[in-house]
Amino acid sequence: MGSNDSMLVVSAHSADFVWRAGGAIALHRKNGYRVKVVCLSFGERGESAKLWRKGSTTIEAIKATRREEALRAAEILGAEIEFFDLGDYPLRVSDTALMRLVDIYRAIQPAFVLSHSQKDPYNFDHPLAMHIVQEARIIAQAEGHKPGETIIGAPPVYAFEPHQTEQCEWVPNTFLDITEVWDLKRKSIECMAGQEHLWEYYTRVALQRGVQAKRNIGITAKRDIQYAEGYQRLTPAVLGDLS
Repeated sequence: MGSNDSMLVVSAHSADFVWRAGGAIALHRKNGYRVKVVCLSFGERGESAKLWRKGSTTIEAIKATRREEALRAAEILGAEIEFFDLGDYPLRVSDTALMRLVDIYRAIQPAFVLSHSQKDPYNFDHPLAMHIVQEARIIAQAEGHKPGETIIGAPPVYAFEPHQTEQCEWVPNTFLDITEVWDLKRKSIECMAGQEHLWEYYTRVALQRGVQAKRNIGITAKRDIQYAEGYQRLTPAVLGDLS
């Protein structure tokens, strides 16, 4: 790991990065990475049912609450966070927003990128976010886009875990041991008061992935994994050794 390594996380809604990649964020930040989180929307329409059920409110008040939750979570995890405020249900991404993400790629030069599954029949905002991540990555690689700027290389792209894996055709091929930072992830999860029903769900997911991670490590490796996150790598790995 170099001293300037960074990672980019693109979250369709302002809580997604916590449930699905909070461990990766905390772990890599602990290891010296710069971590940038981009929230395309606040999830104010489709991801804030508990806040709407409290009674008379406004969409701007919901956004403000969601923003504050995400800011607190990002601070706990050690991430920088940027809000595009594009709206949700439906999420729509303009060319202006796409190019804003391209500029972020160029500015931080990520070693890898995390975002949503490529399919999600329950939430069309999620695969759209991944589509934008991949499109922006290609543009940021192009020599002819803003000539004179430093282009990016080919950072690996990983899809983090969707809520209903089988229906999304998401299969994990990478497990990340997050045991040493689980306390930070759990604290960040508890910032998301508007979606308290998911706190225990994603704790169970982390425990389940921890069990699977144990089953996929070598016999001489450590066996004390308790919590893990699953990822589906979407880009090829280029290796000099297959062990």
